Amino acid sequence: MELIFGSLASSLKIILIVFLMMVIVDFFEIKYRKRIRSFAKGFKQYIVTSFLGVTPGCVGAFASVSMYVHGVISFGAIVAAMIATSGDESFIMLAMFPEKALVIFSVLFVLGIIFGWFTDRLIGRFRLLERVSSCRECSILIHEGEEGTPEHFLKEHVYGHVIKKHIPKLFLWLFFTMLFLGVMEEYMQLEEILPSSTLLLMLIAILVGIIPESGPHLIFTVMFAQGLIPFSVILVSSIVQDGHGMLPMLSHSVKNTFVIKLFNVGFALLTGFVLLVLGL
Repeated sequence: MELIFGSLASSLKIILIVFLMMVIVDFFEIKYRKRIRSFAKGFKQYIVTSFLGVTPGCVGAFASVSMYVHGVISFGAIVAAMIATSGDESFIMLAMFPEKALVIFSVLFVLGIIFGWFTDRLIGRFRLLERVSSCRECSILIHEGEEGTPEHFLKEHVYGHVIKKHIPKLFLWLFFTMLFLGVMEEYMQLEEILPSSTLLLMLIAILVGIIPESGPHLIFTVMFAQGLIPFSVILVSSIVQDGHGMLPMLSHSVKNTFVIKLFNVGFALLTGFVLLVLGL
C-alpha cells in the first residue's frame, strides 16, 4: 500500500509540473507560430524544425507536420523535427532530471539539424522519395483566426488540448510505470533482470520507440532517472520516439510516415553504435 501511495504522490507532483509547462509551451508556440514559419527557408529550415521538435510536447512536431504538408519545408526538415522531438516524455524528463534533460535536448537539436540536412542530400542524390504535393492538413492543427483570444486559448488549448488529450493518459502511464518499476525493484531486483548488454537495451528502446504514442517510452525515462540505464539508451530512445507527434503525418501519408520512421531508426542505430564505441 505504501508503494502505491508513494507512486501516486510522485506521479501527481510530476504531472502538476508537466501541466504548467505544457500550458506555457502551447502559449509561446501559438504566439510565435507565424514568425517561426516565415523563418523556415533554406538551411534555416533544419534549425527551425529541430527547435520545434526539441520544444517539449507534441505542439512543435504538429507545427512541423503542418509546414511539411503545405510544402513550406523539405522531407529532411520533417525528419529533423521527429529526431529532435521526445513527445510528452520531454516534460517528464524536465520534471525528473532537468539538467540532464537539457543536455539530451541539446544533443537532439544538433543531431536533428545534421541528420535532417543529410536526409535531403541523400534523397536528392538517389531520388528516394517524391515530394508531397497534397496540402491536406490534420484538423488538430487548425485554429487559425481564433487563437488571439484568451477564451480560445483556455477552451481549445488548456482544456481541449492539454487537460483532455494529454494529462489523464500521461498521468496513468506515469503512475503505472512508476508502480511497476517500484514493485520490480522491491521484490525482484530490477538491476539483475534488465539485460546487461547496452546494445540489447538500445534495440529494445528502438523497437518501443516505433510506437506512435506517448506513454510506452516512459519506462526508459523513469529507468534513466533511477540510474538503471545509461545515457546512450535514453538518447537512442529519444531519437526514435516522437510521442504522438507523428499521428498527423500518419493521417496524411502512411508511406511518408513509414519512411520518416525508417530514417529515424537508421540514425538511432548509427548514433547508438558511435556511443557504444565511445563507451557512453
